[in-house]
Amino acid sequence: MCGIFGVYSLSRENVAKKIYYGLFSLQHRGQEGAGIATSDSYNIYSYKNIGLVTEVFNDEILQNLIGYIGIGHVRYSTTGGKCLENCQPFVVKSSFGNIAIAHNGDLLNSEELRLELEKKGHIFTSSTDSEVIAQLLVRELLKTKDRVEAIQNTLKKLVGAYSLLIMFNDKIFAIRDPWGFKPLCLGRDEDNIYVSSEDCAINTLDAKFVRDLEPGEIVEIGEDINIYKIENEDIYNVELEGERVYKKAATCMFEYVYFARPDSTIDGISVYKVRKNIGRELAKEHPTDADIVSPIPDSGNTFALGYAEESKIPYYEGLMKNKYVGRTFILPSQNERELAVRLKLSPIRAVLENKRVVLVDDSIVRGTTSRRIVELVRKAGAKEVHLRIGCPKIISPCYYGIDMPTKKELIASNKDLESIRKEIGADSLGYVSLEGLIKAIGRKDLCLACLTGRYPTPIKFKKVKDY
Repeated sequence: MCGIFGVYSLSRENVAKKIYYGLFSLQHRGQEGAGIATSDSYNIYSYKNIGLVTEVFNDEILQNLIGYIGIGHVRYSTTGGKCLENCQPFVVKSSFGNIAIAHNGDLLNSEELRLELEKKGHIFTSSTDSEVIAQLLVRELLKTKDRVEAIQNTLKKLVGAYSLLIMFNDKIFAIRDPWGFKPLCLGRDEDNIYVSSEDCAINTLDAKFVRDLEPGEIVEIGEDINIYKIENEDIYNVELEGERVYKKAATCMFEYVYFARPDSTIDGISVYKVRKNIGRELAKEHPTDADIVSPIPDSGNTFALGYAEESKIPYYEGLMKNKYVGRTFILPSQNERELAVRLKLSPIRAVLENKRVVLVDDSIVRGTTSRRIVELVRKAGAKEVHLRIGCPKIISPCYYGIDMPTKKELIASNKDLESIRKEIGADSLGYVSLEGLIKAIGRKDLCLACLTGRYPTPIKFKKVKDY
């Protein structure tokens, strides 16, 4: 996951505060750490730490981040643990001066690349694959004095998901991998050019959304904007089940289901509309007799609205969310997730008591959180609890930047629907179908690997074997 945000000021104004607001708008994408790096054409200034954006930065720190160019990052860990060294942006020295890199995604071949670099004398200060990209780029810059060529040569070696911001002293390069796993878009106002994981952050700064980056696109941002492509046809032609296929894009379906903010638009498709469509599909595929439809907030809210509208069952908020607790799915440990459920959600007895309740949520991964929520609703007096899920069964791990557990920990990988229902404790359970999900999103060029076990890239790497 993670969120990245960059600003290039055409009027040469300091951009640190704008990046701060951009990262604040992307906080839902990562809550473990945050960082900003800026440049005044001569030097790169950076600061990063563990914590939320508001905890990491204050006015004094932002004032010391001098520069009219800058990039920022909010961290959600997949590769690499929760420590300061793994926060981003990474700043490294090169023949072109210092370089800052912010990365959203996960590389499948990072272990092999790291080992190769270590054999050549490179020393790593973190355990993330983002630093692997940085070290590869520095090496390529030593071979060629052309920044674009060095970036292209670096990207040819990467397999996996990478939306990247690379900042030199005078320019930002925004990059979206050839499969388009993670979103990345451009925005603009009179004085600034923006690049962001989601357009909600661009809207926060009252700027105009320009467009999404295309898969495999490199955008050079300076006084002028130049467009390049990742020049390696082998990246696009991948072997799936023994067959060579051309894969233009494989955008993560979970962006629409869970990660992105509802007010964002990804590749021209409204996240809010998708979630409402999924709720309608759920109501068609899994109707039930009930008194109320209630979401598991916040991600279940829009699904539940769609379900209520389609089923004609009244919508009520049966669970109150503590606004000061973050997203439980992206917390790094199961103990933290379970504690966060108790802190985060409080049942409203006046709404739930003696009611047959349709509870609507975005997904079930391990099942423990869902079980605890069903228990909460029952203890509040609900007569029946019917759980409806806006994502099909998750049966395989994700290797592209979502911290889903090993296959044996995924509740749907080795249990049928009835077994899952019993374990969670619901009176009935219904997942949206794969066909219903694709129809609701309105595009077929999606990564559905966690739902189907079919991956859009080769996966024969050490990182996969370690799962």
